[in-house]
Formats: sequence, C-alpha cells, structure tokens
Amino acid sequence: MVEALGVAVVGFGWMGRVHTQAYARLPHHYPRLPLRPRLVTVAEEVPGRAEEAAAQFGFARAVRDWREVAADPRVQAVSITAPNFLHREIGVAMAEAGKHIWIEKPVGLSADDARAVADAVAKAGVQGTVGFNYRNAPAVETARELIASGEIGAVTHVRIRLFSDYAAHPDGALTWRYERERGGSGVLGDLASHGADLARFLLGDITSLTADTAVFVPERARPTGATAGHALASGGEPGPVENEDYVNCLLRFASGARGVLEACRVSVGEQNNYGFEVHGTKGAVFWDFRRMNELAVSRGTTYQNQPVSTVYAGPGDGEFGAFQPGAANAMGYDDLKVIEAYRFLRSIAEGTPYGATLADAVHSAAVLDATARSAESGAWVNVAVS
Repeated sequence: MVEALGVAVVGFGWMGRVHTQAYARLPHHYPRLPLRPRLVTVAEEVPGRAEEAAAQFGFARAVRDWREVAADPRVQAVSITAPNFLHREIGVAMAEAGKHIWIEKPVGLSADDARAVADAVAKAGVQGTVGFNYRNAPAVETARELIASGEIGAVTHVRIRLFSDYAAHPDGALTWRYERERGGSGVLGDLASHGADLARFLLGDITSLTADTAVFVPERARPTGATAGHALASGGEPGPVENEDYVNCLLRFASGARGVLEACRVSVGEQNNYGFEVHGTKGAVFWDFRRMNELAVSRGTTYQNQPVSTVYAGPGDGEFGAFQPGAANAMGYDDLKVIEAYRFLRSIAEGTPYGATLADAVHSAAVLDATARSAESGAWVNVAVS
C-alpha cells in the first residue's frame, strides 16, 4: 500500500523548483516506492513567490515564514533550499520538530553548522539527505565501483575540476552569495563542496591539503529588487565581493593518493565544466558532467600506449534503469535530483540512510574549512572532521 508523505519546500528559488519537480516525478520513475509525496506547504519570504509556486505546482498552502512549516503536523518531510546562512537554523528547527530533511549543500557556513544539523538529525531520529547530486550520476557510481574493484590498480592521483561562468559577468548582482555573513565562502561552498564530496566518494578521506584562493571580480552592484539564481544588476550601489571566486588545492588522501581540486565561478567560456580524472597503477577513468552518461576508461596490462575506451551508462549502472531502457540514452541534471528525492524517501520508508547524508556534509565542510585556513596561512593543513 502506498502512503502519502506530507512534504514542504522552504526557499523557492531555482533549487526549490528543482526539488519540487523531483517530488512530482517520483511516481513516474519509482512506482513501487511505498511513500508518495504530497505537496503541503511552500515557504518563501519574497512577496508573491510562494503563492506563484503553490498555483503552479499544487502546494496546499503558501507562507512567508518557514517557522509555520516547523509547526505544521501535516508536514513530515522538508526540503531546505534557502540561502546558506539559514541552513543551520532551519535544519536544526525542522529536525527538532520531527521532520525528515533534504537539505542543499554546503549545509551552513562552516563545519560547525553542518555538525549542528547532523547532531539534531541524529538526536531526533529523523532522516537527513544532502544535495550532493553529482555522485548520483550512474556513470560516477560505476567509476566508484571500477576504482574499488582494482580495475585501474592502486589510485595514484586525481584531478577534480569545477569551472563555471555564472559569476563572470561584471554586472552580476551582489546577492547573498558574495557576502561572508550570509553566503560564507564563495566558490568553496558553491562548487568546491561538490568536488570535496566527489573526492571522498571516489577515493576515501582527505587527510591534509594546501590551498590558494583569489577574487577576480572585486566589486558588484547591489540588486534593487528580489533576485533568483544568478541575476544581473546595473545602477545599484556598488559593494565589495567578500568571498573567493577561485580556489586551487593540493590534496593528500588517507590511501596515499594525491590530488588536485580546482574550482572557479568566473571562468569565461566555461559552462558547467565539471569532472574528474582518476589515475591508477594499471589504468585511468575520466568523467565529464557535460557528457554525464559516459566514462572514458583505460585498463589492461600494457601500461604504455594503453588505449582509452568510451563506456556508456546503461540499466545496470546506478539508477539508470529507472529512467532509460538502454545504454547511451541520455539522462540529465534534473534526473540526478529525482534520484536524490528517491533515496530521501526510501531512507524515510526503511529507516536507514541511502545516498549522501549529513555525515557526508560534515566531511565536505571540514575540507572547506581546512581550505580556507590554508589559503590564509599558506601552509599545509590537516582536515579535522570531529
């Protein structure tokens, strides 16, 4: 028997919309899931935005104050897609109210924030899923299995890149993303948090690192009205960009492997150029988000001049079979969030976590904190999770 699960979405910018659409698609891709989401409430402080979302997507109620969601017994699970500075307060409050939470990365402004939400989730006995969506790509899950099986030998080094142009325009609005108090870090929390999670997902714990950061667009115009996503602004009062546009890290893993993590939000000519290259003693595996359903793999015993072949994700890889019937049929970004929603509801139904958890968020945040300390000191820094 399928049971209804009352869900709410707190924060209705682009990511709130993505979560809502993922909930709506769950019955199409996972008809045997014993829980079916019922859209109860959308909360958004920008006037009129919650009402528009309710009319478009069918939420029963629209509110401006997220505290009304915490107090509503009809809501059993909450998507938290509000700005970073609100993650800790909302996440802790929802867990303490007995709500399961699906919260976007990086889960606050620091590892302390992520730990606070993780502790609240554990104490309340609810489930907590985190929006590290790139690890959900079937090709990435296949790469992890290939690495773990020893197909490419012992991993020697990895390079992870996350380059985007979303902040490259000099007229990009000075939103909360560029402020320390509300956004915390810049490209660290936005893109490098994904890189830190992918590194650990593929290769295990990062033990130490050294990093360099830079701000390349030092000033932006303050928006004159409500914004969503990466809006442009002109004519507003100029203000300083308080967090980094670029980061480059050298990594050391517990396994002995070495790595490079590089991310930039102002890379002109780069649109979502995210991916990794993992090298081992017998081969290598490569993944590019823009060709999300492909892996480039080199394996064998020739070592020198060893060829690289393209492997297409298919129904036997990760959750691919819930979306497409055969290999090389394309999946897209929104499908990764449907997988995330599925794992969130499966965690609730079975009482055990599936997919990325708050513990993963704490690990990623610890890497980001260490990166910030290293960039300030110029020294190698140990990653402290606890």
